[in-house]
Amino acid sequence: MKSVSHIFGGEAKVKIMRLFVFNPGLILSSAQVAHRTKERPNTIRRELKVLVKAGLVKQRAKGFLLNPSYVYLPAVENFLVDAIPITEKEIIKKISATGNMKLILISGVFLHIKDSRVDILVVGDHIKQSKLVSVMSSIEAELGKELRYASFETVDFQYRLGIYDKLIRDILDSHNQKILNKLNI
Repeated sequence: MKSVSHIFGGEAKVKIMRLFVFNPGLILSSAQVAHRTKERPNTIRRELKVLVKAGLVKQRAKGFLLNPSYVYLPAVENFLVDAIPITEKEIIKKISATGNMKLILISGVFLHIKDSRVDILVVGDHIKQSKLVSVMSSIEAELGKELRYASFETVDFQYRLGIYDKLIRDILDSHNQKILNKLNI
């Protein structure tokens, strides 16, 4: 994300742009933007002012929202989709800190698939759910989009796989990428 943030004038601005581009129609106050991007309120107010002036974001009485008629919106959206701010290696490192990981699968937002059941599937042993929620929240802040994810203990996952559980089958049968695979699936 560092190179993209240099082009757009800072990491905070890129996070804000991602938040609005990937959540069109969502009206957020500057405090909500700060919370979701995990950036300082003063920085958020300054960057929002710039984005409003540029025309990408509109200001309303209730807050800020994406300007759907912004001339360069399709180009900005395509660029932000292609410039994923977090590498597979970073995803593995962050998620692995929550337990003994056996399988990490990405899909959805990471592979530009809008109708995917999940963005991340996590399978492992001794997964600390509260820590996993925190990790997913930090990834969401970088992406600017709320993630759909599922996590399973290895035994539960293998049982569900064995009985052809619909969720597991849908995830595995759809386009995905296994970035960590110790289960040889």
